Order: sequence, then C-alpha cells, then structure tokens
Amino acid sequence: MTEVAELAAAAGGVDAAAGLRAALALRRLAEEPEALQVDDARRQGWSWRAIAAALRGSKQAVHEKYAGRRPLHAAEEA
Repeated sequence: MTEVAELAAAAGGVDAAAGLRAALALRRLAEEPEALQVDDARRQGWSWRAIAAALRGSKQAVHEKYAGRRPLHAAEEA
C-alpha cells in the first residue's frame, strides 16, 4: 500500500488521534503541488481571480496565502 493510501485509510478510521495526524499529513502533501501550480499560473499571467476560481476559493484567500511568498521554482528564474 502506498503512503497516501495508508494515510487516507488512517484519516477515515475510528482512531481520532491517528486520523487527525493522517489528515494533517495529507494536507501537507497537497500543499506543495498546489503552490507549484499557483507559481506556474502566475508566471503564465493568470490573475488571482482566475487562480481562486480554479481552486474554488476566494481571490482574497488565495492572494493572502501565496502572494507574499517566494516561488518554489525560484532557482529557475535566477
């Protein structure tokens, strides 16, 4: 079984402590590719509104989360 499958199984289990730890781990796994895609979308000229729509969030929330951080592909831009 893969790590993601194990985490998903734990997140859906009856042990609340294990489930919460697994849910946190899954969220952290999902945040990195999301950040990479936001960086790519911004480089391609996407607006914050368009990114928010794709992520099904508000423009303000997406902007607050990603606008002030250094892009993950920063080495490629140097």
